[in-house]
Amino acid sequence: MTPQLVTEATLWPAILRLLSDAFASMEGRIDPPSSLRDLTPEALARQTAMGEIWIIGKPVACVFLTPRPEALYVGKLAVAANHRGKGLARRLVDQAEARARALRLPTLELQTRVELVENQRVFTAMGFVEVGRTADPGFDRPTSITYRRAVSF
Repeated sequence: MTPQLVTEATLWPAILRLLSDAFASMEGRIDPPSSLRDLTPEALARQTAMGEIWIIGKPVACVFLTPRPEALYVGKLAVAANHRGKGLARRLVDQAEARARALRLPTLELQTRVELVENQRVFTAMGFVEVGRTADPGFDRPTSITYRRAVSF
């Protein structure tokens, strides 16, 4: 299964379903709640205007890529539960690295919530290194961990 760039708005409902299903396990585990609650077809249109959305399959996996001055931001990385363990997340991260190279960006960057230790293990296994922790507005403790991985040219 090869990653495909999303160019058709007709795929947005399927992407929203995938994200909702894949992120459902976070409900009640993370505070504040996921930004997924604010994800709408209009938000996907904005994402495709300022970055890219890549999918695998119909979709069974997806990732949002957003160029920043010194990094390609990797967001909303999701794999359907019945497709996990097949290397799809790694394939999408490899696609992100290829896009970063094409854009001449030296780093991939992503964030995960402090509570999601399973995500932290996955990202570390993919070569990401923790570079910081941030607190959402109104919180006196870190709520997210920022990771980076150098892009090989």
